[in-house]
Amino acid sequence: MSGEKGEAFSILRIYDEPEEKRNEPESSDIFSQHEPQAQSQLDRVRGTPRWALQALDRSQRQTSWLSEAEPGEAAAFSPSSPPGSKFGQPCPSPPPSEEVWSFLRAVPPIADEVVRQRTPRASWKVGKLHHGKRVYAIAISSSTHHVYTCGHGYIRVWDESALHAWNKAPQAQLNFQDHQNCVLTCKLFPDEQRLITGGLSRTLTLWDLAPTPRIRAQLASTGPMCSSLAISSNAQICLACFKGFIEIWDLQNQILIRKHEVPEYGSRCVDIAGNKFWTGGEDTSLYSWDLRSYQKLQEYNLHHEILSITHDPSEEWVLVGLRTSDIVILHTHRKEKFKAIIQKYIHHHNLKFASCGSYFVTTLDESIHCLAAPSLQRLFQKEESTEILCCDVSSDNQYLVTGSKDSATVYQLLY
Repeated sequence: MSGEKGEAFSILRIYDEPEEKRNEPESSDIFSQHEPQAQSQLDRVRGTPRWALQALDRSQRQTSWLSEAEPGEAAAFSPSSPPGSKFGQPCPSPPPSEEVWSFLRAVPPIADEVVRQRTPRASWKVGKLHHGKRVYAIAISSSTHHVYTCGHGYIRVWDESALHAWNKAPQAQLNFQDHQNCVLTCKLFPDEQRLITGGLSRTLTLWDLAPTPRIRAQLASTGPMCSSLAISSNAQICLACFKGFIEIWDLQNQILIRKHEVPEYGSRCVDIAGNKFWTGGEDTSLYSWDLRSYQKLQEYNLHHEILSITHDPSEEWVLVGLRTSDIVILHTHRKEKFKAIIQKYIHHHNLKFASCGSYFVTTLDESIHCLAAPSLQRLFQKEESTEILCCDVSSDNQYLVTGSKDSATVYQLLY
């Protein structure tokens, strides 16, 4: 076990693409045609991790990567920072030398769809789903073409036609037997045909979503309130987060494998990536645990309350959302740590990675930010009139849905 309480993070800055660059056609010159493929092929040949590569190439990506001496201390710009490296300013980047191009010509070409992963350039608000009560959890299934809004007393099911409407009734409403039950968290299975929910109930509920939603099983939990759920990529393990412990469930056999004790105030949220799982909460520390031995592997003191944890599709990177809006980015195996600084005190911080891995969404109270990965370029930003409690992105990367005090808002992603 290693404690990493005092080690510094490399600091990132979220940046906006200059307007003139955004309106410029992609094939405006030779360098713009070759740059993405050149960068992608260099990534593959060198084996350099994507976030780390960005830190090495600060001028090309227009971000400011600073060295933080002490966590929480205001970082100053490095004297070696190139001109224009401040937030929002474009930085000049010299074209590759003939020597570099000779090297790149020797590398086999990569298919265009691999090189250019799609990222949305904007979003369009297309509908509103009237849940009637607070929407604490939400799930979009591209498999069943439905959205599921969860809260107090029931789950509402919305078909695809409701996504482009403003006052359409839900296709179905799934009422809980105990009307005091409230779903606070939900997770889709990888096949998107099953859902698990947890909340203010001493049960975790497994739902079959196709052909029509129905309860498959109810797992008797040992805690009164489940605040977060995580499912392994093979859908065999489920982690349920309670105050002071994590329940580890075998989903195939529907049995509780272990009740794993964690710090009482370090158990607000949980996520699983490979053979590790991560917990965090009010005590400001992020913990990683071995899923096989259940031993604590690492502890990071992040100095601020942890509100959300998620991972990228490759399960190589974990993202942590803090009360200050900052986003901590950690490699799951290597000692690589970054922090995107926003510094705005908030009540709700949600993180959701797109299935393609090229962007993620973070909601900060009423604000929505869609950010490219790994560059942290802001692709678009939206503001809502009330605090956003949850969000989800469809696996086909077509829709973003946010949940708030009595409804869910549907955005179509534009490419």
